[in-house]
Amino acid sequence: MRQLMKMALTALPLLSVPLVLWAAPQKGEIKCDGSSTVYLITEAVATNFKKQNPEVQISVGISGTGGGFKKFAAGETDISNASRKIKPAEQEACQKNKIEFVELQVAWDGLTVVIHPDNTWAKSLTVDQLKKIWHPDTAAKKWSDVDPKWPNEEIKLFGPGPDSGTFDFFTEAVNGKEKVSRTDYQASEDDNTIVQGVGGNKFALGYFGLAYYEENKAKLQAVAIVAKSSDKAVVPTSETVLNKTYTPLSRPLFIYVKKASLARPEVVEFVKFYLRRNDLVKSAKYIPLNQRQLTTQQDLFDGALPGAKK
Repeated sequence: MRQLMKMALTALPLLSVPLVLWAAPQKGEIKCDGSSTVYLITEAVATNFKKQNPEVQISVGISGTGGGFKKFAAGETDISNASRKIKPAEQEACQKNKIEFVELQVAWDGLTVVIHPDNTWAKSLTVDQLKKIWHPDTAAKKWSDVDPKWPNEEIKLFGPGPDSGTFDFFTEAVNGKEKVSRTDYQASEDDNTIVQGVGGNKFALGYFGLAYYEENKAKLQAVAIVAKSSDKAVVPTSETVLNKTYTPLSRPLFIYVKKASLARPEVVEFVKFYLRRNDLVKSAKYIPLNQRQLTTQQDLFDGALPGAKK
């Protein structure tokens, strides 16, 4: 009997470990909005978080990065999904309304230029050729305007709207200045619209995040990008984004968390879960942070919590 009691007492510390690792189920409401790109990650995190916390209501909207920041600055949301860094004007709007926040990188992405599977002439494009297509001063109407050897057919263009962080990043990387773009294209904050548009027209071209291409490989083909005339054409993949050979269309992805919302335990536990479940980034077809990068973001978040030492 004494031996059994001794064994039981020895086992107690092991039995107590799960009590430390798992927080009690939460209740409440969390409002997220913003980037359609980051939506895929946040929605995956929300779905898995709710399995452990069924009484937490989580909404994840898609207003685009810019639209999401407008709601965030107005105090309408707890978390803003963003496919670019917050702009000075957006920071000023937050400050005006006394919205303090913590910026957390959650993944990497490679913007993907896509064409119809039957397109045999534009399997690779230089940045200069993309600029010839998308810059308002050149705005090629037909494929033959880009290269005389290409079809004398109208280029049907699809892409995100001006509230999208994807739009901001692409226009700066390709056209040299954010928001400088031709306007005569089919704009949509719903990337599925771009998938359908490009997949339904042999002479179409569009762009969006790598995850949407990975989900629709059967309908589209990714264009290999040549950064400079002396460079090789590089297709966007997890490897080429992380080793920085896919340029200039690789980018970080973020969430912005309102500090006032961190007074609510459901928000704290949700963000902790978000950073802990780095595997969900990969399942959403984006590129996870490495361990060093992830630890840095976790430290940033811990430092933003109420009562944290400054």
